[in-house]
Amino acid sequence: MCTAISYSTKDHYFGRNLDLEYSYREEVTVVPRNFPFVFRRAGEQKTHYALIGMAYVQDGYPLFYDAVNEKGLAAAGLNFPESAVYFPEKSGMKNIAPFELIPYLLAQCATVGEAKELLRTVNLAAIPFSKELPLTPLHWMISDKTASIVAESVEDGLKIYDDPVGVMTNDPPFPMQMNRLADYMALSVEPPQNHFAKGLPLRPYSHGMGAIGLPGDLSSASRFVKAAFTRNNSLCGESEEESVSQFFHILDSVEQQRGCVKLNDRYEITVYASCCNTDKGIYYYKTYDNSRIHGVDLRREDPEGKELVRYPLIEHEPIEIQN
Repeated sequence: MCTAISYSTKDHYFGRNLDLEYSYREEVTVVPRNFPFVFRRAGEQKTHYALIGMAYVQDGYPLFYDAVNEKGLAAAGLNFPESAVYFPEKSGMKNIAPFELIPYLLAQCATVGEAKELLRTVNLAAIPFSKELPLTPLHWMISDKTASIVAESVEDGLKIYDDPVGVMTNDPPFPMQMNRLADYMALSVEPPQNHFAKGLPLRPYSHGMGAIGLPGDLSSASRFVKAAFTRNNSLCGESEEESVSQFFHILDSVEQQRGCVKLNDRYEITVYASCCNTDKGIYYYKTYDNSRIHGVDLRREDPEGKELVRYPLIEHEPIEIQN
């Protein structure tokens, strides 16, 4: 399972936790403007906006988990196993395979508004990448510095929702996640007021009691509430260092530790966390076993190139002893 957020200080930042019990050896991947995207049913796009993001590259094709383009539009695909439905190909529509949606949108859209319009022409078709990589049930968060939306292909079609909280997790579908926030509308960052019963002299005995009841488990519904509360009450300075640090702290509030979520004989962990400055095109990340933040700058690569540029994740670094 996973969590994605959009967050703004002076610049706009977008990123996610990838929570899985395995890794495909994903890499930070730069797609220059002249790398040809060949879509299964939508032809070839030889020139497009440059992209940077986290991808598993298979047969020379970047399968993006999350990415941002040079215009500042970002997108992430998160697991949606109970609700995702893909459809047969439809005439009169752009039949896009689920693994193609991130590059299809980011290659040609500069804003969330443009992505919304393009999504109205899209049919998410049941086209797997290969026999070895079958269809993955996903939904998507798409953001720029002014807005965020969620796209979900469900039983009655492709739905597009405005996302005012700037957060997405997994199941249930987004409208149900938003409705559930009302269960927590009494929570506050302020000390609680005594409304329990008249005449009882109840007083707070600890800091943070205004948020008693905030979920702390690792289910997707609880992570949505916890991330929404943390993100929307977050205070941060405007420097790059403060902004990136605060972004990762928000994601850290819903990270998964090995041993807490068991799936058969494996344990789900936060394989990596990402944070991209969408204004500057700098993609930051850290991994489960390396909490040091590393970055790759889109603008330091040749924007007119034709080949993918790939940076393997630095997954381990020694602990530095100061004395």
